[in-house]
Amino acid sequence: MENVTDRTSNPFGMRPDTDAYVPGYGDANADFHVVGDHPGAHGGADTGVPFTGTDAAVRLQHALAAVDLVTDPGDAPGVDNLFLSYRHMGVLDEERSPTAADYAEMEPFFDAELRAITAHVLLPVGRAATEHVLEQYTARREKVDTADMAAMHGTEIHGSGFLVVPVRDPREWETGDDEALATALAELMARDYRRESDLGRFLTGPEPYRVR
Repeated sequence: MENVTDRTSNPFGMRPDTDAYVPGYGDANADFHVVGDHPGAHGGADTGVPFTGTDAAVRLQHALAAVDLVTDPGDAPGVDNLFLSYRHMGVLDEERSPTAADYAEMEPFFDAELRAITAHVLLPVGRAATEHVLEQYTARREKVDTADMAAMHGTEIHGSGFLVVPVRDPREWETGDDEALATALAELMARDYRRESDLGRFLTGPEPYRVR
């Protein structure tokens, strides 16, 4: 099923009960979904667009631009086959991070948007987003150690339904981290990365029926 909308910002009309928020942004039918923590961590409070407004955010955009997922990096980047959003979209008081209650309040909005996009590849940025994505959106039974995000950066973790590629927080990037991410994504995009099931066996005809 394809989402039909001409809106790049907030394509599903999310309206959380908060004075200011940074909604999801990008292609509503994207294969790649970048998941950040919150605007105070990864930018966008002033622009209204996730992963904008800071040097670290723009550095991430440039890494994505290297594989043509982003064009014209900046405050209103062009995107292709990419969606950007935050686990907690609310803009909080300066220097305050979301509490467990804050995350719980925003979770229905984040979850609904993530499932509406139904990307094949999730790219959680930073440790908090990575832990949440692995816990909630994969069927991995073992505990994944996220203490060393530098080692996990650009690696592939296969779940059931989503392929997860953790991204080190760009505020912590060292020399070569942008190139490493771009290289990993280029290698992934060079093969069939789609996470689909063939439901054709339930139909009467011989044709496959593939769904995400």
